[in-house]
Amino acid sequence: MRLARVAHSEGVSFVALEPDPAAPQEKVLAVEIDQHPFGDPTFTGRKWPMADVRLLAPILPTKVVCVGKNYADHAREMGGEPPENPVIFMKPSTSVIGPNAAIKLPPNSERVDFEGELAAVVGQPCKDVPEARGTEVLLGYTIANDVTARDQQKADGQWTRAKGYDTFCPLGPWIDTAADPADLGIRTELDGEIKQNSRTSQLLHDVAALVSWISRVMTLLPGDVILTGTPAGVGPMQPGQKVSVSIDGLGTLTNPVQQG
Repeated sequence: MRLARVAHSEGVSFVALEPDPAAPQEKVLAVEIDQHPFGDPTFTGRKWPMADVRLLAPILPTKVVCVGKNYADHAREMGGEPPENPVIFMKPSTSVIGPNAAIKLPPNSERVDFEGELAAVVGQPCKDVPEARGTEVLLGYTIANDVTARDQQKADGQWTRAKGYDTFCPLGPWIDTAADPADLGIRTELDGEIKQNSRTSQLLHDVAALVSWISRVMTLLPGDVILTGTPAGVGPMQPGQKVSVSIDGLGTLTNPVQQG
């Protein structure tokens, strides 16, 4: 199932994206979910053609937990060897935006980079999850861009300011509940030029291991998002450009870049 969050003429709703029975090869309907998408969702009966809704960030997490240097090539690109254990940090919930919303570059940064990533969405409250059950507690997967003020990351020595600006966590376009994260192609394009091109099979610590590691530190709540790390090829964005992150089976997350 593909789950999304949309704006429509009467407000905002969680929806399931389903083929239109009248034209299953051509059209998709946004079918409204009652209240929230966790557990066994029920439906209200309301539905809209996709042309009549606007995709938002598919979830509003209480926290976004990120993993640094989780691809060996990116760790070396950043000037070091891959870490033995996951390196985690956090982005505030206020950094989240949805598809086609603008990434706004802060005026006090001289370099802001894209970082395309696979994101895992937590589906139930959990703590101290065994690695063997790491993926069982998830609702599904979506796409993220871990936008980073690279100059501030280097200057500060810790990453909160560089990673935490408003608009620095694009998510979307939807959550896929059936995806297998083991070996998905992941690509980032800047104005149509491929900058990152890898596979999730290259993750140093896979999704199950990350869920287990993070849940031993903090309780994870439904809707929390885990960013699993970015491959090599990160680079700067300029106002007027457009960045797109694509993952096999999960679609494409595209955002324009503006000066803040």
